[in-house]
Amino acid sequence: MANPAQHIASPAKPREIVFRPIVENRSARHEYFITDEIEAGIALVGTEVKSLREKKVQLAGGFARFTDGELWLENVQISVYKQGNINNHDPLRRRRLLLHTRELRKLAQRSATKGVTIVPVKMYFKGNKVKVLLGIAKGKRSHDKRESIKERDVRRDMERD
Repeated sequence: MANPAQHIASPAKPREIVFRPIVENRSARHEYFITDEIEAGIALVGTEVKSLREKKVQLAGGFARFTDGELWLENVQISVYKQGNINNHDPLRRRRLLLHTRELRKLAQRSATKGVTIVPVKMYFKGNKVKVLLGIAKGKRSHDKRESIKERDVRRDMERD
């Protein structure tokens, strides 16, 4: 008879979650002070996901807005899928963001302040799901942007030396 210890099922290893970046909104960090970030799911149709796999998306100029207690991502262009048929999606349609109720309340309180907005910072695949990293942002003025550029140049010079 075989060793009984060999027949005991080994404990299942947890699956490793793979992060695959789709796009990053670099202009958001230039245009705004990002004070806090939160990860949200997004409701998409099939052809949108296929376009995202091809990285056919533009986050620049996008923002999130509350409507009837729900958070919607607006002004984000996901290009039409080339192999799509008549059921293809509208590239600039509003897309619902998926968050827990307590997270929605927290975001609503923070964005109610004057001069504060919610902008998409990154979009990525987390496993099979598409996630959006939202930033709570306050607009920069032109002199703030110049200071950011100076700091970046100084940091780059220090790394060279």
